Amino acid sequence: MRRAKTSRALALRARIALGGTTGRSDTAVAAELGTTRTTVGKWRNHFLGKGLEALLNEPRPGAPRQNAYDDVERVMVETLESLSRAATLWSACSMAAKCSLSSATVALIWQRFAIKPHRHETFKSSVDPQFVAKVRNIVRLYLPSPPPGGSEP
Repeated sequence: MRRAKTSRALALRARIALGGTTGRSDTAVAAELGTTRTTVGKWRNHFLGKGLEALLNEPRPGAPRQNAYDDVERVMVETLESLSRAATLWSACSMAAKCSLSSATVALIWQRFAIKPHRHETFKSSVDPQFVAKVRNIVRLYLPSPPPGGSEP
C-alpha cells in the first residue's frame, strides 16, 4: 500500500482487505476509504476466496492486440530509413497514411520505442546497414510473444 510505484486501485484494494481483518462492517470501511459498500464487499470476497492474488488486475476480455509484428517493423523501418515527401520529417499522420495504420497506432509505436521524428534538432536516422536487423531484435524483445501457430517476422 505504501510503495511509491503501486497503483491507486491496488492500494485501495489492499486497504479494503486490511479493513476486513479488523472486523469492521463493509459500510464503516467504505466510509473510511471514500468508496462504496458494494466495492468493499466485492474486494473482500475476492480476497477471502483467493488471497492476495485476487487483488491484482485480471486480464481483460476482448480481442487481442491488433498491432502485428510486421506493422511495428514497417513503421520503424519507414521512420528511420526514409524521408517524408511532404516535409523533411515524418508526422504521425503522414506515417499512418504511408503504412495504412491509424495515427494513434503510429504514435503509440513511436512512444514505445522513444522515437521522435518530429523533433528535428534531436532526431537522427541511422546509416548502419545492420540497422533493420537490430530493430527487429529490439521489437521482438518488447512485444508479447506471437499467438500459437502464428509466424514471427
